[in-house]
Amino acid sequence: MLRRMLSDQVSSTTATNAGSAFAYKRLPSRERSLTEIHVERMNTDSGAVYLEAPLLSGSSGPGWRLSFPHMVTAILAAVLFGYHMGVVNAPLQHIGKDLLFAGHTILEGFVVSVSLASAFMGCALSGTIADAVGRRRAFQISCIPMIFGAIISAVSTHVGAMILGRFIVGLGLGLSGPVTAMYVSEISPTSVRGTYGSFIQIATCIGILASLVAGLPAHSIPGWWRTCFWIAVIPAIMLAIGMEWCAESPRWLFKIGRIAEAEHELERLWGPSHVKQAMADLIRNEQTQDNGTTSWMALADPRYIKVVTIGAALFAFQQFAGVNAVFYFSSTVFRQAGMTSDVAASVMVGVVNLMASFVAAYLMDSLGRRSLMIMSFSGMGLAMGLQAFIAAVPAFASARASAALLGTLLYVFMFALGAGPVPALLLPEIFPDRIRAKGMAVAMCTHWVANFLVGLTFLQFLKTLGVSILYTLFTTICFSAALFVKQNVVETKGRTLEEIETMLLPSIL
Repeated sequence: MLRRMLSDQVSSTTATNAGSAFAYKRLPSRERSLTEIHVERMNTDSGAVYLEAPLLSGSSGPGWRLSFPHMVTAILAAVLFGYHMGVVNAPLQHIGKDLLFAGHTILEGFVVSVSLASAFMGCALSGTIADAVGRRRAFQISCIPMIFGAIISAVSTHVGAMILGRFIVGLGLGLSGPVTAMYVSEISPTSVRGTYGSFIQIATCIGILASLVAGLPAHSIPGWWRTCFWIAVIPAIMLAIGMEWCAESPRWLFKIGRIAEAEHELERLWGPSHVKQAMADLIRNEQTQDNGTTSWMALADPRYIKVVTIGAALFAFQQFAGVNAVFYFSSTVFRQAGMTSDVAASVMVGVVNLMASFVAAYLMDSLGRRSLMIMSFSGMGLAMGLQAFIAAVPAFASARASAALLGTLLYVFMFALGAGPVPALLLPEIFPDRIRAKGMAVAMCTHWVANFLVGLTFLQFLKTLGVSILYTLFTTICFSAALFVKQNVVETKGRTLEEIETMLLPSIL
């Protein structure tokens, strides 16, 4: 494979030329053959490009404008994730009445969470599919169940059909989640990778808010909940069509030996002046990796087990901290706390979530991923602890409705600052190229399992344990998560994916 030949040439020449540096040389013709692409020896005093140095002294990195449309198209998958997460929140009681399962808390929880169970299955396949057919085709494959599942839910006449539709949708959601995080990370210029990663969370928030707003007429228009599911078909079709014009991940193309295509996509995403340095980084990164076939067993390799464990733990903490209990059942919680405008309060939750996500996008590449997560989990713990305390003290009974709203809004704001956007951004950064797709699949599978358990059991636990005990449990998990991040997560802001991998190698060998 040419990729291997390039890598070997850099290795062998470096070993015999201690006073030289090497750079990837791109010939000017865009119609050249693969054999014309090569690595050339460059004398150290010739003013050449070095693998260890920027492309041009004093030059800036790639800008954001070329890659931005590709990122925006990809995060339609996150909009769909958020929309399907919240689509049953406001109209759940009306769906229950129409399909004859109202009042059955376990069955209500199952209608909400069945898509999360099937998402585990889609997620488990995502690494294999993304490595086999590429990121673009994986997006398009994920759209198929999201379109047909939403249609089945929209036309359902009994609870079984609703569950089937939600199950099918979940397959697409599970597949698209890891692919979105990988794709956005792999096409992003280093200077804006954190911001681009935050746009995934922003898109999720837009989807959640859209689902809550779309559900508002359900209380006055019979059968409106069916329209809510029909709406979900539109962005799925847009994603499937839009991916036809988007760039493929250059890192995936390089990984499978399609070097010329990787160059072409880098030019589309970053501009012609940055292609040589980007290719040089990919070749240099090749020296640190075992180029054997990546199997699922590779995740248990001592070099990778730590980062895989950290990735799975971050998503477990994110979900068991209770965030999706808020997004799935906020209307129910507010109603039990005595609020008359429970749906309007849920819309406020969506608005705060979106506003905080924009703040996170601004801070991601300045404050850093690790600091944001520590601050985020700590703030979530304080917000949950406040609600648990007020719910437990009879003297504050009259303030419970206000505390539920304010505490939930603070919790959601702190979540959107770090615990929400950072894991999906951080994991593609810390996973080496060789295991990135499968490592993301494992981490996201953990997310879906935890998400499913929370969605399935929250209403029952709320009924049997009460707000005080349940929210105290969430508080403990939030503070434990902050401590875990402080002890185990490294900062990645301002570093290329290749630099991050090199930095982590000593700790995983």
